[in-house]
Amino acid sequence: MNPDQPEPDALQTGTPLSSRSPVESGTRSFPPGAIPTEFLFQGGQEILINHNGEHYRLRITKNGKLILTK
Repeated sequence: MNPDQPEPDALQTGTPLSSRSPVESGTRSFPPGAIPTEFLFQGGQEILINHNGEHYRLRITKNGKLILTK
């Protein structure tokens, strides 16, 4: 399985799009477990992540992309 693509079950909610409740203007809902970048970065452009004793740098580029480097 490709690690860049979520498993098919993660994409299916079992609720048809036509029967879902509309989202109020100006609000956004996130899938369970998703963390908004605004929360992670808290106004900054870069965070450090420690994983299994290794340090990683996650940054937001000028184009709004995320780059993870070791």
